[in-house]
This record gives sequence, structure tokens and C-alpha cells, in this order.
Amino acid sequence: MSTDTEHVEEGTATSVLESWRDWYHLPVLGVVVLFMIWVRTQSYDRFVTDDGAPALAGVDSWYHWRTINWTAENYPHTMPYEVWTGFPTGNYVGQFGTLYDQLIVTVAMIVGLGDPSQQTLYTISLLSIPVMAALVAVPVFYAGRRLGGTLGGLVSVIVLALAKGQFLARSTVGQLDHHTGEVLFMAIAVVAMMVAVTVGEREKPIYELVSDRDWDALRTPAIYSALAGLALTLYIWVWPAGVLLIGIFGVYFAVQLCLDYIRGVSPDHIAFVGSVSLGITAILTTLLIEQPGSTGTTSFGFLQPLSALLVAAGCIFMAWLAREWNNRDIERRYYPAAIAGIIVAVLLVMWLALPGLYNTFVGNLTSRLLPLNPSTGTLTIVEAQPPDDFFNRVFIEFGSAFYTMLAGLAFLAIRPLLGRDFRAEHTLVIVWSLFLISMAATQVRFMYYLVLAVAIVNAAFISEIVQLFSLDLESGVETLRSVETYQVIVIFLVVLLLFAPLLPPLAQATAWEQAERTGPQSDAMLWEESNHWLKENTPTPGTYGGADNGGQLDYYGTYTPGDGNYEYPEGAYGVMSWWDYGHLITTQGERIPHSNPFQQNARSSSAYLTAQSEERAELILEGIAEGEPVVDRSTEELRQAVSGNDSDEQEEMRYVMIDNAMAAQKFSPITRWTGPNYSHYYGNEQFQVGENQTQPLPAPNENYDDTMISSLYLEDATGMEHYRLVHENDKYAIVGSMAVRQQVQPHYSLQLRGSGWDNQTAAIANGLAQARNDNQVYQGLGTPMWDSHVVSSVKTFERVDGATITGGVDGANEIDTDNATAVVAVELETNTGRKFTYRQQADIAEDGTFEVTVPYATNDELGVDDGYTDSGVEATGNYTATVLETGGASPTYYSGQTAVPETAVVEGESVDVALEQVESPPNNVTDGNETDGNETGDDSDSGNTNSSDDGTANETAAALAAIAAEPAN
Repeated sequence: MSTDTEHVEEGTATSVLESWRDWYHLPVLGVVVLFMIWVRTQSYDRFVTDDGAPALAGVDSWYHWRTINWTAENYPHTMPYEVWTGFPTGNYVGQFGTLYDQLIVTVAMIVGLGDPSQQTLYTISLLSIPVMAALVAVPVFYAGRRLGGTLGGLVSVIVLALAKGQFLARSTVGQLDHHTGEVLFMAIAVVAMMVAVTVGEREKPIYELVSDRDWDALRTPAIYSALAGLALTLYIWVWPAGVLLIGIFGVYFAVQLCLDYIRGVSPDHIAFVGSVSLGITAILTTLLIEQPGSTGTTSFGFLQPLSALLVAAGCIFMAWLAREWNNRDIERRYYPAAIAGIIVAVLLVMWLALPGLYNTFVGNLTSRLLPLNPSTGTLTIVEAQPPDDFFNRVFIEFGSAFYTMLAGLAFLAIRPLLGRDFRAEHTLVIVWSLFLISMAATQVRFMYYLVLAVAIVNAAFISEIVQLFSLDLESGVETLRSVETYQVIVIFLVVLLLFAPLLPPLAQATAWEQAERTGPQSDAMLWEESNHWLKENTPTPGTYGGADNGGQLDYYGTYTPGDGNYEYPEGAYGVMSWWDYGHLITTQGERIPHSNPFQQNARSSSAYLTAQSEERAELILEGIAEGEPVVDRSTEELRQAVSGNDSDEQEEMRYVMIDNAMAAQKFSPITRWTGPNYSHYYGNEQFQVGENQTQPLPAPNENYDDTMISSLYLEDATGMEHYRLVHENDKYAIVGSMAVRQQVQPHYSLQLRGSGWDNQTAAIANGLAQARNDNQVYQGLGTPMWDSHVVSSVKTFERVDGATITGGVDGANEIDTDNATAVVAVELETNTGRKFTYRQQADIAEDGTFEVTVPYATNDELGVDDGYTDSGVEATGNYTATVLETGGASPTYYSGQTAVPETAVVEGESVDVALEQVESPPNNVTDGNETDGNETGDDSDSGNTNSSDDGTANETAAALAAIAAEPAN
């Protein structure tokens, strides 16, 4: 081989190596991005159903599906105001219907050639989150490379790719939520600001250049500053509450300008960047305002532009003050103290003059940025609670990478002491990272932000290690050949320290294992049947009671509220439930919930669900309809406040939906909104735990039994006048007290397998009822249970006027009315085949008459076409009315039957019943095996209750027997 050939080959090899050294990060970055997408899409098939219905993870994902569909119908507009939630006012959706939704729909529009099908829209929605998460690697790499070179940038993206916990959990397929978009656009905004302040340091813009209009000198820093302002605006456009990043930048500029001035560097350089970038943000966020006058963080109002304007003005003021400080020859070291004093003074003035704005600033400081005083609403959201053990939690999420990140921050802070260049972007990263740590300690969900700091700052850690041990891994093959043994050991130990806790065998679960276990939200799948029934079997909002206003409430319409609230047309109605389920009711049921995961109306929902009587509950609903405050008011105050308008002439809450979690695990958070304390609802009671052995165990007490949750859900509204069960889910659960993982739980629930009211479910119900009647601990399922019930997982109730059954006894003068009681009962069968008895009791008037208001009809002559409910619960026969008179030597019975038409129930009409004296209660007096409101006969083949001929009579007889056993008045 010739020498020339050898030179060519050597030159080619050198060229290849140099190209690899310059560009090797791109294929590595590409592999990491593909890996992140693969990890997050492993469970894709679980979110694709046979019938094409959406199956999403996370309750907010369902509302984003709603706003994505709305945007697709109204492209390119996003939803300004929502009337299909927050009844009876509607609500600005704020952080929903933003740039995040618009980006997803835009991609779907491109793929669908301008008219995407539902399947296309759903597929793009599912895949958008994993793709956004993977794209986070790009700004993370460039931020890491600014701190630690190409190697540092690659370490940053590998840390990001292997991180578990909140960021991973919120970025898997099916998580159709804005959190991943937040992380992506925050990373872009921070990188843009890092570049902008570095350019400002290099180009050194000062006031004189501005006054002289030297645009050539100002062009470069102005362009980069404007781009940083645009990036910050995009982040806020994705999440309005991203105003917190404006606050973080504000703190950064205050710190940096003080540092510059103390070091003898003109603050003008960074002040120029701050004033231009935040000024651009102020202008652009003004264009986003949807709710003028609002200072809330979750909607687009004046808060975002005002905050940006204050920071921009603050930068200008600090630069001016520094010049004045120089002119007066004041000691530089006092400058930061003066700035701190001015900030305190501004807050004091704000507290006095603008208390609403002050409360917004301080409230977000304590609930989002600093772990000081979280609000009630925050503490009832699992994701918004502080972590129980912060350092244990960060190790689970990031392994030791969190601690190497702390070391990286320390290395950045002491760079001046080591004689290293300390740039303005280093201060930015330190301030930003410290705030992210504080945010993660305040709300566990903000771990998804902390992953950015952990990934990026580890680049600085790697850079310092490389320099400390003279490791040059990017210069070429010759340099690698000269690596010493101790340097290899250092490299191995650093890699082990960073990644071993995130990989097998040390990791309890790897990122790909954790992501593979994701699936649709269990609540959403459980409520799907009930919400679909609601959609098909209740009148369209605007048509209840026969009104013809359904066209005024287009599901994809655009609405403008008047005086901050929307005026619903006649025939509109709301659905009462806990706020957790509001988005499911809107999206799956296409009905209007009162409260929602915006936590709108959470307090009034809590007040209703914990109301201790039907009367109080009705007054609360009437007060809500009339716009009256209903929380922290006595029943008498509510009675006086409610005007008594005819419910048919105003919007009303017509349906109530309750599930097993509301009656159990979620009951404590429900009570926290309005009180009394959760402990008010349970106490100790003696239960038999073995043969001849009792033990005090906590169980729900009378206060709990009297709540609307218990009266409706556990008792099927028996004894109530204006509520009737109209549908129950075919999934059943056990609700009550039990020992779970060796801990006593007075309010807990367990889902039963299988569907429908079958033999096995009925047998469990019987066993629990028998144990409950005997105050025993039930051991039939292995888990000790007491005072527990078998109940449908979701029950839907309708609020009606109720029919009044009136009757009397001939020869009333022969009856001791003081010792007479009337009982009216009817047997009903649900859509699942379960039978139960509704019963109402009343005293006898002096003339021997009685009247009872009942909510159930004995026919179903009205339906959706008439503007009413096509109930899934039907009577198996007529009402039986029985009067028991106990004034004589032996009880005397009078009995009769009557039908109750549906029209009488919905219009509040009266129905008469004739009574005749009988020898004994109908069909003989027996115990009736009462079980959770269900009766299960020994001869039942289907698991249903006793035959319709004697079920009602048996329960009625049992009740009458109990009355007869009481001593006479």
C-alpha cells in the first residue's frame, strides 16, 4: 500500500472520528426519544375498546377529551365558557381548552385532511402524550449541554428517560392531561431564558443604547429576549397557572441584578433581558384574556399579564435604582437589603389596597410554591398533598440522581470560589431548581416538574466530576487510550451512582415495568354504565318536564355568560354528586354536574351530601337554584332564605349519583369541606368477634346514618318523600367497616367480582345482614367485616315532587288515634333484578285519616319523550297501606291497596286508598329476612328476592310487628 493511500485512509478515519465526535449525540438522542415513546405506549391496547368508546386514565383526561372534541367541532377556536358543568352557573374552563388541546387537534386535522374521524381524533389524543414526553428530551439535552457539555446533555436525557414516578405516570398512553405539555413548554421556556440572559451578558445592552436607539447593538439581545418571552407565553397558554414561572423568573431577576451590582457589573444587561422578555409576555398574555377582572390562576385573566408587567417594571426599576445608588455613592452591599424592603412594602400596599390580588399571590405561594399552609381543597386532592416522606419519595422517583443534582447545584454555586466562570444562567438554574424542590415538597404532583431540574443539573455534576478527575471523554480515540485505571473506576462509580437505583436489579420497578402496568381509570370504567344510562334515559337538558329548550344547550355550542354566570333555560337541570365525578358526568353522560374536578361547588355538594335530614337537603338544593349561599347556615336560616319558588319554574338539581367510594373512603374528604369533623360520624360499638367474646370496634354512628349519602345510597331512599332510585350499576361492592391490611377502617368499600344481582352476591348480602343484625363480625370473605352492606357500585336517584297517598279508617271514633300508625309500602325491582321495599310511615290524625308522600310510581307511563325519566326501577305491584292500632288489648289492623300513577309522582298529585279491617297483616306476619333493603328467599333460583306476592307484605309486617312491640303512649 502506498504512503499516499495510507495518508488518505488515515485522513478519512480522522474525518469520520471527528464527525462522530461532533454529531454522535444526535443518534443517541434519537434512541432515547424512541425509548421514551416505547416505554409509554406499551399498554396502548388497553385503551382501545371493542365498541370504540374512549377509555382514559385520570379524571382530568376525560375533560380534555371533551375540550378536544369541542375544538375539533369549532376549529381553530378553543372552548371559552362551559355550560355543561357547574350547574346552575356554568364555568370558565381556564386550564382546559388551551394551546395543549389545540396542538392535538391540529395534528388530527392534518392526519384527517381537515375532517378527522372520532377514531383518528382519539388515536392522536392517545399518542400525543407519550410523544410530548419524549420531546422533553430535546430542551433537556440542550439545557444540560449548556451546563456540562455534550456528555452532560446526554446524561441529562438518560436520567429523564429512566425516571419513574409522577413524570412517567402522567405521560403514559391514556393520560390525556396537560401535565406533560406543562413540562415540555416549561423546559423550552427555561432553556430560552438561559440563552437570553447569556446573550445579554455577552452583548451588554445598557440604557444609553436604548436612549440613543442603537438598534444594531440591541438587536441580538432583543431578539433572544423576545423569544424567551414568547416561550414563556406558550407555557402559560398551555397552563394558565404557569404564572408561577413568572414568579420564579421574578425572583431570579431580583437575585441576579443584586449579584451583578454587588460584583460591580452593570445590572442593565440582565435588566434589559428581563424587561423585554417579560414585557413581551405581558403583551401576549393580554391577548389570551377570557375572564376579565379574574385574578384566579387557572383561568386567563389579568393575573398573567399583570404579573409579567410587574416583573418587567421591577427589572427597569432595579436598574434605575442602581444608577441612583451610584450617584449618591451609597455602599453597594446595602442595595439588596433596600430591594428586599421595597418588595415587602409593595406586598403591604397590595394587602391594604388590593386584598384580592394579594390573597391570590400569597395563596399560590403557600399552596404551590412553598410547603407552608395548604388549603382544604388542596388537601382533599390526592395529587396535591405533600409527600409523607419527601426524601424517600424523591429516591423512589429519581434514585440517587436527586442527591447528585443537589451536588450539582452546590458545584454551580461555588464556581466563583473555584476560579470558574459563573454565568447568569447558572443563577437562573439554581433559583429555578430550588423552587422546583420546594414545589415538589408542597404538592406531590410537582415531582413531574422536579424531574427537569434533576435531569438538567446532573449535567453540571458530571461536568465537575470530569474536570475534577481530568476525564476528557469527547476529544477522541487517543485520549480514551490514555485513560488511567483510577479514571475508569471513577467513571464506573459515577454511572453506578446515577443509574443503578433506576435499573435492575436494584430498582423495585423500572420505568418500563411501571409504564406497562397502566390502564384506564377504574372510576371511569365503573361509572360508564351509569352515565350512559343517564344519557339515554333522562331528558335532554332544556326539555325536562316537557319544556322545549333543548336547542339552547348545544353540547358543542359557544356561550357567553351574563354578569359572570350563565342563565339556563327552563327545562335545564343539574346532577348532584361529588366533585370527583363531574367530568365523567359531562363527558360520558352528557349531563350537567353541579360540582366538578375544578372543585367548583365542592362546598355546596359537601353540605348536601352530609345533610342530616331530607328537609335540610331540599332547602340546600332550593338555595343553590336561587343563588343563595347554603354552607354554614342553619336549617332555619335556609328556610327563611329560600323564597319558595315553584320548582317547575326554575332550574333544579334533578338527579343525585352516589357510588361506593363516596359512602366509604371518600366520605372523610367530603366532610372536610363543611364539617363537622370526620370523627363526628363514627364511634365505638360492641361487636361479637368470637363465641362469647365481644370487642369495641369503630363503626358509622347515627350521625352517618342520617346523612343523605347513607339515607339514599344504603337505604334506597326508603322513608324519604322526594327521592327515588331510578338506576343502579350492575357491579356491586361491600360498603361498611372492615379490617384492611391489619388496620380498622370504619368507612371502606371492596368491589365484588361478577355482574348483576346473582346468587353469590345475594348470599354475601344475606351473610352481612345477619351479622349486622346480630352485631357480629363477618368472616365469610376472609377479611373481617362488621356493620357492612352489599350495594350497587353506582346508584342514580331522581328528585320528584312525590304523590300524596291519603286514606282513612271508617269508624274513626272507635280508634285510639294517639296509638295508631300508618305504614305504606311497595315492592320494587331494579334494572339488575334486585328487589327491595320502599316504606313510609305516618301518624293518624284525630279524624282517623293519614297522608303520606311517596316518590315511586306503580307504572312507567312517562318517559324521555315526555320530558321525564325512563326509570330502570319498577314496582312489582301496588302500594299496600296498613294502619296498626295498639290502644286495645290486642293490635287491630286495617289494610288496603292502591296504584300510584307516574303523573301523580312528577306533578305532586294526590291518590286515595280505601282501608278495611283485617284479622292480621297481609300474608301473615314473618320476619322477611330483611337484607340491605333486599329480601332473598331460600327457594330463589335466580338470587332475586321473595316473590312479588309476599315480599312487600313481609317487610311491612316486620315493621308493624316492631311498632306493636313498643309500649303504648
